[in-house]
Amino acid sequence: MLGSFRDRSHPSKKKQEEGWLGVSFKPENFIPGLVIGFICGLFMDLSKPAKGYNAKKISGPLLGQNQQSPRIVSANTDEELKMVLVVRQDLKMGAGKIASQCAHAATGMYSELMQSHRSLLRQWELYGQAKIVVHMQESARNVSRNKLKDAAEGIGLPTFVVADAGRTQISAGSKTVLAIGPGNKSVVDSVTGKLRLL
Repeated sequence: MLGSFRDRSHPSKKKQEEGWLGVSFKPENFIPGLVIGFICGLFMDLSKPAKGYNAKKISGPLLGQNQQSPRIVSANTDEELKMVLVVRQDLKMGAGKIASQCAHAATGMYSELMQSHRSLLRQWELYGQAKIVVHMQESARNVSRNKLKDAAEGIGLPTFVVADAGRTQISAGSKTVLAIGPGNKSVVDSVTGKLRLL
């Protein structure tokens, strides 16, 4: 008798489980659910608060951390964002070498910002990822470049310095390009506005 009781309860329990699974899982709802989940995850990622710059080559305080200095992205959303690449002229690099070093600076900054400040990066992308290439005019280039880097970091702009590998025209470890920004055009111009275009 016990055996027959088990046989009767087992099939009904199996039917209950099949019924529950059949109602809750429908293949036609899987793809839309997956898409909705992806979109929700994307919005949650965009709404995360900014993290500090903790990478080795990138530096500068957290957005809005220092209330006395201007923010690199102001409340004025109409203002364009840009990055300025400051090239060393004293190294006498050829045009191709300069282009290569500027590409290293831009992609290096992009890579670092992907990990530390995606919202700034996305805003810059919306404005076309503007990059302006300038060069230093002063005779004491190293001192001026360090002051420029310090000034940028002092107002919250991210910076990235390219050190060459030394495979072609210049010696290994030579600092070739300083990337400043991205940030609001007016904020970046307050640091680099007096430099001449290359």
